[in-house]
Amino acid sequence: MDSIRPVTLADAQQLVDIYNYYVMHSIVTLDLVPFSKEDFEEKINTISACFPFIVFEEENEILGYAYANTFRTKPAYKNTVELTIYLKHTALGKQVGKKMYTELLQQLKQRNFHVVIGGLTLPNDASIKLHENFGFEKVAHFKEVGFKFDKWHDVGFWQLTL
Repeated sequence: MDSIRPVTLADAQQLVDIYNYYVMHSIVTLDLVPFSKEDFEEKINTISACFPFIVFEEENEILGYAYANTFRTKPAYKNTVELTIYLKHTALGKQVGKKMYTELLQQLKQRNFHVVIGGLTLPNDASIKLHENFGFEKVAHFKEVGFKFDKWHDVGFWQLTL
């Protein structure tokens, strides 16, 4: 049986394992150095204190996580958030992202957030499809702003008004 639930500190190791796969093998994140379990414990504490942070669990295994976080720190941006979602690389194509975004967007509406932003390293067809299926529209494209694996990468931003 699968479930979506709030993150806990006990999830940190599984989350860091999911994330570090992408650090080491993908341009989905432009982080270059793997994170530690302690890094993720700090992230969980900081983010979940203010924003929704959820995990998708199936038979005691976390298949993905998603959260909202500060878009920009100036007070006028307080009703806008940036979303993050990562799926275990072996769980792609199982509709986990769709289920988590459905829940996360519902929680953000309940908390009266106004705009959500998704930032994506390009190309990333799966993430573009996920965002656009929820009504996000591409609003920006920055060329060659990230350098990873000896290559320049573009970043795009998608926006949804709740």
